[in-house]
Amino acid sequence: MLRREFLVNTTGALGAMSLPGGLSNYFNTTKMGIVVHSYAMRWKSKITSSQYPSFNDAIDLLDHAAAINAGGIQVMVNDWPADYSKKFRDKREKSGLYFEGSITLPKSVNDLALFESQVIQAKEAGASVLRTVTFGPRRYETFKSFKSWTDFKKQALFNLQLAEPILKKHTIKLAVENHKDFRSDEMLTLFKSIESEYIGSNFDFGNNIALLEDPIVVLDRLAPYVVSTHIKDMAVTEYDKGFLLSEVPLGTGILDLKKMIDICKKNNPNVNFNLEMITRDPLEVPVYTKDYWATFMDTPATDLSNIMMWAKDNKKQLPKISSLSDQDKLKVEEENILACLAYSREKLNMN
Repeated sequence: MLRREFLVNTTGALGAMSLPGGLSNYFNTTKMGIVVHSYAMRWKSKITSSQYPSFNDAIDLLDHAAAINAGGIQVMVNDWPADYSKKFRDKREKSGLYFEGSITLPKSVNDLALFESQVIQAKEAGASVLRTVTFGPRRYETFKSFKSWTDFKKQALFNLQLAEPILKKHTIKLAVENHKDFRSDEMLTLFKSIESEYIGSNFDFGNNIALLEDPIVVLDRLAPYVVSTHIKDMAVTEYDKGFLLSEVPLGTGILDLKKMIDICKKNNPNVNFNLEMITRDPLEVPVYTKDYWATFMDTPATDLSNIMMWAKDNKKQLPKISSLSDQDKLKVEEENILACLAYSREKLNMN
C-alpha cells in the first residue's frame, strides 16, 4: 500500500466525499480537540480550586472537553484499571467526542507485554490513533556530543521496530511527535527506514522552531506521513543567549495556521487537530552557546539567521505566568484554551 493510500483510503473519508458539499462540508464540521498537555497545571493538580478543579483521570478531561465544546481529547493510556477502557468508551460514545491515546514506546523486549496491553486498552476505549515520542526532553538540553545523539537515533529506530508488529497485529496507527528532537530531514529518514503503514507523524505545528526550522518546511516534508497533530501558535523574541519561544493563543503568533491546516487536510482528510496550548513561561533556546550546537553538525547558517530575524522583528513581550498566584495560573490556562477554541470556530471553520 502506498503512503498516500494509507492516509486517505478510509471509510470516513469516502463517506465525507459523498456528503452534500463533499470534503469541504466535512472539513467545516470538524471540531478542534484538546491535548492533555494544554492542561499541564490542572492535570492531576495538587492545587485546591472550586472553579478549576483537578482532572484526575481521562474521564474528567473528557467531561470537561465536552462541556467546552471541544471535538475530542488526546490523553495518556497508562495505569488504567482493567475495567477502565469500557467505562471510558461508554462515556466517550455518549459525548460523541473522538479519542486519541498517548503511549510510551517499548525500549526492549521486556517492555513489549506492557506496550501491547496499553495498545489493547486504547483500542477498546475507541482510540483512532496512538501518539508517542521517541524522546521526552529537548535535544539541545540533553545531548552533549554528536555521538550521543547518533546513538539515540539508533535506539529510537529500534524502539519503533519493536512496536511495529504489535501495531500491525492490532491494526492501529502510531503517530510519532516531532518533539524538539528530530529535525525534519532526520524524522523523514526515520519513517523511511521503518516504512510501515502503521507508523506516521503526530505533527506539532511549532516544536521545530527550537531546532531552527521553519514550520512550513517541516510540514511540507512530513505531510505525507501525518496521522495526527498538535496545533498551536508560536511567538519568538530575542534574549542574550539566543531566542525565547512561547505558545500563544491561536491567531496571535507568527504561524500561518490556515495554510498549515490546509496542507494537513490535503494529505489526510481524516486528521484530527488537537490543541496544545501550553500556558507557561517562554522556553529559552540558547543558540548562541556552544552546547546548543553539539548535535547540529550540518545545520545551514541560513536556518539560524531566518529564525533570529523572526525574533528580532518581534518587539512584543512574551507572556509569563511564574509570578502569578496558583489560582490566577489556572485562570489564565483556561482562558487561553477557550480563546483558542473560539478562534478555531470563528477563523478556522472548526465548528
